[in-house]
Amino acid sequence: MPVQAKIGPSILNADLADLANESQKLINNGADYLHLDVMDGHFVPNLTFGHSLVKCLRNKIKKEFFETHMMVSRPDQWIEPMADAGVDLYTFHIEPVMAEVSSVCRKVRESGMKVGLALKPGTEVQVVEKYVDMADVVLVMTVEPGFGGQSFMGDMMPKVQWLREHYPNLDIEVDGGVGPKTIEACAKAGANMIVSGTAVIQASNQRDVINSLRSTVQKYTNNTCTHVH
Repeated sequence: MPVQAKIGPSILNADLADLANESQKLINNGADYLHLDVMDGHFVPNLTFGHSLVKCLRNKIKKEFFETHMMVSRPDQWIEPMADAGVDLYTFHIEPVMAEVSSVCRKVRESGMKVGLALKPGTEVQVVEKYVDMADVVLVMTVEPGFGGQSFMGDMMPKVQWLREHYPNLDIEVDGGVGPKTIEACAKAGANMIVSGTAVIQASNQRDVINSLRSTVQKYTNNTCTHVH
């Protein structure tokens, strides 16, 4: 099955006091999934929100695909609560749990969620090699995790290329500074799951930006595999 272009706005830049409406608006404007940034104030300096907010959001938005990007020191601690909150894809950073990646993957899978492995910019992409069979998605961070509004790191693209060459059917996600100006580099390298925060949330026409990101990705995925709708 060829990989599909999917656009997942990061709701971190949205009005968090009106999250359900903001999220629904993104879905109505064509988002394929929602990317929820969870930060613990430890693995990254900032704090965002936890499973109780995700659960409230799930009560309002019943069916859409939720990914939580767990920028936390102890990803195993939140597996059950996030599964209970209705999360579909649990993407965690491997850096704080290098010795336990396999067991965290297993627990995530057993809880009924899909598994995502996230890599900070300083982490070599080859370290995921031994875990890739256990994962549904690999997320290559294109900024340092923990802060919105940073500039896109184009020098992360070789990681994406390496993953695409070695794992043609893997969902490869990029997150950080991705928008209309940087999407071409991501798509060309082989990313098919695109997290975009500010560029989508603050756009005067969200639908246009989402469509344009998607069509750029499709242009490149279609070059390497059959056409996907």
